[in-house]
Amino acid sequence: MAEEREMVNIYIMGKHYKVPYGLTIMKAMEYAGYRFIRGCGCRGGFCGACGTVYRKPGDFRLKVGLACQTMVEDNMYLTQIPFYPANKATYNLEELTPTLATLLRYYPETTRCLGCNQCTRICPQELKVMDYIAAAQRGDIEKVAHLSFDCIMCGLCASRCPAEIVQYNVAILARRLYGRHIAPPAQHLAKRVEEIKAGKFDEELDRLMKMDKEELQKLYNARDIEP
Repeated sequence: MAEEREMVNIYIMGKHYKVPYGLTIMKAMEYAGYRFIRGCGCRGGFCGACGTVYRKPGDFRLKVGLACQTMVEDNMYLTQIPFYPANKATYNLEELTPTLATLLRYYPETTRCLGCNQCTRICPQELKVMDYIAAAQRGDIEKVAHLSFDCIMCGLCASRCPAEIVQYNVAILARRLYGRHIAPPAQHLAKRVEEIKAGKFDEELDRLMKMDKEELQKLYNARDIEP
């Protein structure tokens, strides 16, 4: 006889479901019959596609998190925000200079930061979001780039910002400015590009193209993976 699983009550978009205890929000929603077409990506906490707003029983505070990482709790109310509505500037990176004026030209709201640190508290990557916004206010492009390097663009920081700053868009502009105009050229990358142009990998690519799906799957599963 199969062991009976402990069930908990959750509410998805206001509708009641019973799901097994110990599931993430994402797995609980799938158990309840939801099929993810949008709002589901890597399932490992890296892509930022599954932002979720929820309220725990007995707590008046609204909380946010990633559905693939946050565990369900009994009587949890939740709803997904797979895309957070935020203004995103359009620019030609080649025409920009890595300065404070550039950041403020496209994201003038950066100066409205209140120093409340809500953006840092809510970040699922535990980034120092308020610190990189402070660096942006000083025009320290390099520091913004380094502090925001692991940003997954989930939008949860912007969802909690009383100054309505779009932190992650400020950060990606800074990283682009740093990569294009400040960081030294990567010599190993230039070397690899030249090797590709010279046809060094053509034979290997041709061999892979002739493999069937089963062979490719075995090769993929046996690949070296960084720890």
